[in-house]
Amino acid sequence: MTVTIKGLDVNYDVKGNGDYVFLLHGWGANLTLFDALANVISEKYTVVSLDFPGFGSSEEPKEIWDVSAYTEFMVEFIRRFECKKVILIGHSFGGRVIIKTSALPDLPFSIEKIILVDSAGVLPKRTLKYKVRLRAYKLGKTFLNLGLVKKRFPHALDNYRKKMGSSDYNSASEIMRNILVKTVNEDLTPLLKNIKAPTLLIWGENDTATPVSDGQLMEKGIADAGLVVLKGAGHYSFLDQPLAFHKIVKSFLNIGE
Repeated sequence: MTVTIKGLDVNYDVKGNGDYVFLLHGWGANLTLFDALANVISEKYTVVSLDFPGFGSSEEPKEIWDVSAYTEFMVEFIRRFECKKVILIGHSFGGRVIIKTSALPDLPFSIEKIILVDSAGVLPKRTLKYKVRLRAYKLGKTFLNLGLVKKRFPHALDNYRKKMGSSDYNSASEIMRNILVKTVNEDLTPLLKNIKAPTLLIWGENDTATPVSDGQLMEKGIADAGLVVLKGAGHYSFLDQPLAFHKIVKSFLNIGE
């Protein structure tokens, strides 16, 4: 299904009946990664999963969005369903959007429960090695962007980006690269204290993208939060340990009772 939000065609899916649960995917992913989870939750709830703008089958933003822009988009998207209360589940980047949404005053709906899965939002500590590498990258990019250099070596800048950038950065379009840079550099930890809804944190013990220490920090920062760490799971804990993950979620959402 498709709906137009903020001038963009957005792809989404709905299944089940009952109160509304919204599934928010991570960076570089799409709604299909939540298929198994949506089937489990739809036993009791109306489950809405979507492709964020710039991902899956949804249109890219026309401008360089930050987390606030995605938050505004999400509020408007939920508003279209005319629901008074919602449950929000977000993985990685989707968690960022939930954290910022939860901190907004005067929402047109109440957030009853939250599940953050290997969530982003904590600004990682930058090592000296990282800072040196980033400085070198910026200097190299500036040099390769010079008119004479670009003319003589037209592919040098793209090759340099591929060598120095992350897989998420390299696989993104130009506008999504700029959005990625803008979002990952925003620290959302000051907003954790504003989250009032009961919050379940689920983490993979081997997550290297958003380490367990991020989950522990969020557990301390959110008033009503509990952290579950899944053994043998990585950043995609809901895919690495689906049976354990689904059991935990069903318990938290009172499915099957």
